[in-house]
Amino acid sequence: MKRLVLAALLVAAPLLAQDTTGARGRAGRGGTGRGGGGGAWTGEMDSLRARQLYVSKSPSDVRGCMPDVCARQIANKRRTDSIYIAKAPGRYEFQKVRYKSRVDGLEIPAYVFSPINKGNRKHAGLVWIHGYVHGDWDTGMFPFVVEAVQRGYVVITPDYRGSTGYGDEWLKKIDYGGKEIDDALSAVDYLATLPYVDTNRLGVMGWSHGGFITSHILFRDDNPFKAGAAMVPVTNLIFRLSDHGPAYARDYAAEEGIQGLPFERGTCGPQHNRDCIDIYIERSPVFHVENLKVPMLVHVATNDCDVYFRENQQMIYTLMALKPKLAETKIYKDPPPGPAGCGHTFTQRVNPETLERDDSPEQIDSWNRVWAFFERNLKP
Repeated sequence: MKRLVLAALLVAAPLLAQDTTGARGRAGRGGTGRGGGGGAWTGEMDSLRARQLYVSKSPSDVRGCMPDVCARQIANKRRTDSIYIAKAPGRYEFQKVRYKSRVDGLEIPAYVFSPINKGNRKHAGLVWIHGYVHGDWDTGMFPFVVEAVQRGYVVITPDYRGSTGYGDEWLKKIDYGGKEIDDALSAVDYLATLPYVDTNRLGVMGWSHGGFITSHILFRDDNPFKAGAAMVPVTNLIFRLSDHGPAYARDYAAEEGIQGLPFERGTCGPQHNRDCIDIYIERSPVFHVENLKVPMLVHVATNDCDVYFRENQQMIYTLMALKPKLAETKIYKDPPPGPAGCGHTFTQRVNPETLERDDSPEQIDSWNRVWAFFERNLKP
């Protein structure tokens, strides 16, 4: 019972923090007594502050990329492709493929890495989801992919809608916590076409935004995976938008599936008929931990400067309270920084020139735990 109460408090805290004077029955200045902070401000306006705080809810304002930026991203994607092709001999079989997303049939590009000597047995499969909301699968995970293949896994890495490297239109298809989840989950349909993959031994893993998508998948009723690892995952969008501010919110509040900020009532979603808070709860995995039915591994860092520990601890403690028999969690105390300059990428320390591991004790420990976790649950 104590664990359930603890989890309820952890999950509810961000919502309570979003409560307004109107929602508590006391109208603010010029207010209506309704949730959302009351009416419009009637005092003097600081135009600079107003511009800094402004967040559009129009899908026409979803951020894309300028032509020169798009061209650079496309060139980087081609470079990534060429590197994986060049380094394949003796390490893995490599394919660039496309498959259809279950949700709407959109074609999703992906990389597939397979063992060279497959033998007569079927292999466990891993769907590996890249991080960063506007990111793509690059060479930053190269040595770890090689390790996965050497351990007998077939790996597929989708560049779900909103990923970089495919132009402005693809970037604007971003659906944060929405259709991108189906894009990643649908990778199992491609794996099912490979005669050497055992679809009864599938795992899913991701870092940062990839951990966010991984968490969502593991908490869904149609989860096809036997186990999953969510590293430094985004967990709570209500908390995150307030923590990161308007500049962060601008990238997502205008998306077609959201169209608003958490406090806006009755005008959100594609039909403009929903409370935004309900949409943000749906899209925040920490609110769905109770649905976990398979083993899950989560590692976080106290010196994370992207998904701050104050956000990640909500997932850790809720898992510990609600799913102690299924969740394996570890909090790393101020590990040496990775390429992002802080603990957020402490397990992605890779030499950019040689693409070899640049190990710290914490990186070694975390990856050893990852491989041991999947070894126990998938038996590659």
